[in-house]
This record gives sequence, structure tokens and C-alpha cells, in this order.
Amino acid sequence: MQSETVETVVPAVPPALPMPLWEFVGMIAAMMALNALAIDTMLPALHDIAQSYDLQEANDQQLVIFAYVLGFGAPQLVFGPISDSVGRKKIVLGCIAFYTITGFACMAATSFSMLLAIRFLQGIAASGIRVIAVSVVRDLMGGRAMARLMSLVMTVFMVVPILAPSLGQGVMLFAPWQWTFGVLGIAGLLMMVWITLRLPETLPSEDRPPLNFGGSFRAYKQVLTTRVTLGYMCASGVIFGALFSYVASSEQVFRDVFEKEETFVLWFAGIAGALSIANFMNSRIVERIGMRRVSHTVLLGFIVLAIINTLALIQFGERLIIFYPLFALTFACFGLIGANFSALAMEPLGKIAGTGSAAYGFMTTTVATFFGWLVSSRFNGSVVPILEGYVGLGLGCLLIVLITERGRLFGSRDDPD
Repeated sequence: MQSETVETVVPAVPPALPMPLWEFVGMIAAMMALNALAIDTMLPALHDIAQSYDLQEANDQQLVIFAYVLGFGAPQLVFGPISDSVGRKKIVLGCIAFYTITGFACMAATSFSMLLAIRFLQGIAASGIRVIAVSVVRDLMGGRAMARLMSLVMTVFMVVPILAPSLGQGVMLFAPWQWTFGVLGIAGLLMMVWITLRLPETLPSEDRPPLNFGGSFRAYKQVLTTRVTLGYMCASGVIFGALFSYVASSEQVFRDVFEKEETFVLWFAGIAGALSIANFMNSRIVERIGMRRVSHTVLLGFIVLAIINTLALIQFGERLIIFYPLFALTFACFGLIGANFSALAMEPLGKIAGTGSAAYGFMTTTVATFFGWLVSSRFNGSVVPILEGYVGLGLGCLLIVLITERGRLFGSRDDPD
């Protein structure tokens, strides 16, 4: 594989954003938040959904999450080249419209199989939204500036996982669980109005390659033969499996292990809050310290914290006072890994940002979905198997990073220290 970076055609610091910085950060965060809403809003409803459809296997309720994430993965490979050729705005508006329709359609599902099928389709719609969100940022900036802005985006974005379960639980106080999906349709409608009025096209027509199979093949070949891009895509796919496994099993963990069903949304919000703080911290330090130094150091911390938590629970029993602070710190590591891995993967790609964003999104969802399901499906009334999975995923991610960086951590010629 080639290690040389492709010529970057977008300046690291853009001359001007199409709107005030606070609004741009908020808009990109809101686009990405549609994905988080589709995952987190119905977490408090999973038990009721299982009862409503008379599911015989308790872990089957996790499929409401995984069906969506499975649909979210592969279609990004299609949306990337299309957005590079057609432009960003038309594609994102079409995807949000479909997301809105499927949100309301989930309310009418008459069987669990139908609900999963609609969730799969909703994931497809959300995949296009995610590709465009990252591509718009890459259209306007690159390098550490992109990493800093994406950290700001993630800081705002993480408000949604903090509030979404509470929103879902609040909805269920006044309406049946079906309306936790109706909320998604309403959010989609609001997002369509905002983008229509305020977001211009960010990819100039002269920078759009023609849409054809040969061109798409060459673009993906370029992505897959760029060593840094491929390496950090694979590393992200593995480590984000830990995040997906937690989201899918969190309601069961706090209900069955720690007997905190009534206050689940508060405990979940605390974990998401730790992640949000870490994202903000990354936005403050990454341009000064560097993407590699930050992400590599924190990846090692993730592994150590997961090991300590596992051993502590085995030694002292599954006590919330031990598990929760250690797990919050472990989960916060994603805030110092995710944005930096994404920026490292996207930095060499220049004009094919849409294709790169699609490939990265595919890897961090499809691969992460598999590993997330593999870990969360081991839940047996104990949180220890999940933490053991975290250790394994962390070590796997570290191995990929070492291969990508040819055995050197914390910095290279591409990220000067």
C-alpha cells in the first residue's frame, strides 16, 4: 500500500464558512444527531417493545438497534460517490425526507419483523446523512483544523445521547412506545427546513468527477491503497464495536445487573456527558499536541481502564460504585479517539472526500456492528463478559494502529510534533 498522501486541495483553514461558526457546528452536529436520536431515543422503550411483540429471547430486543445500524453501514459506499458527483445538498435533503417517512412508518409496524425491516431502511437513509455531514466539513477544511471542528461538532452532538433517553422516557409518560419513533419523524422535518434555508452547496461543480462505475472504482481503490486512510478506518471499526455494544446492552446492564431501571436515563446521561467533555477537551488540545499523540495515548488508556474495571468487578463483585466511574472514564476515551482517527483517515483524500467519508462510515458501522453484536450478545446477567470484550477490541485496535504506523506510536512525519 502507498504511504504517500494524496494532494490536499482544500485549505487547512477555510477562508470563510457559509454561516457563523456556531451555526455551522450546530448544523453538522444536528445532522449527525439524527443518527443518535434513532439509536438512543427508544432505549427506555426496548423492554416495552419486547413485551409488545412477545419476544421469547430477552437479548432479541437489541435487534431494534442492530437492524438500524446494519442498514446504516454499506449504503454509505453508494452515497459517497454520488455526493462527489452530484453535490451534497440534494442528496442530504432526499435522505432526510426518507428518514422522516421511516420514522413515522415504525409507529405502524404490526410485527417485530416489520419493525426491524423499517429500521433497516431508516438506517439506509441515515447513512446518506452521515456521509454528507462529514463531507461538508472536509469540503471546507482539513488536517488538525478539521479534527478541532469535528471535536466541537461531537461536543454539541453528544448532548443528544445525554437527552435522547430522557426524551424517550418522557414521551412514554404521555404516549405509547410507538411515539419514540414518531419523534424521529418530527426531528427530520425540522432538519429539512433548516438545511433548505441555510446550507448552500459546498462542493463546486468544477470539482465533481463524473458518476460512473470506473470512476467510483478508482476512487475507492485510492482510498483502500492509502495506508493511513485504510489503517485508521479499520482501527475505528474495531474500537467503535465497544461503543455499539454498550448502547445495545446498556438498558439491560442497568436494569438487570445494577437494578437501576427507574433511573437508567440519568446513569446513561452521565456516561454520555463524560464523552462530551472528552470531545470538548480534544477540541482544545489537538491542534497543539497532534492527532496521533492524543489518540494513541488515550487508546492505551482505554485498554488499561477496561482491564482494571474487569479485574475489580471479578475481585469485589459487580458493584455500581466500582463499575460506573471506571466505565465513564473508559467511555470518555472515545471522545479523544474518534474525531482524531476520523481526521487522520480523511486527511489524504482531497477531492474524493465523499468517497472517503463513505468508506470510513462503512467501516466504522458495519465492522463495528459485527463486533458490537459479538460483545453485547455475550451478556448473561453479568457485565464482566462485556468488559472482557472491551479489552479484546482495544488490543485489536492497537495492533492495527501499530501496523498502520509501522510500529511507531505518538507521531510521524505526517503529523509533526
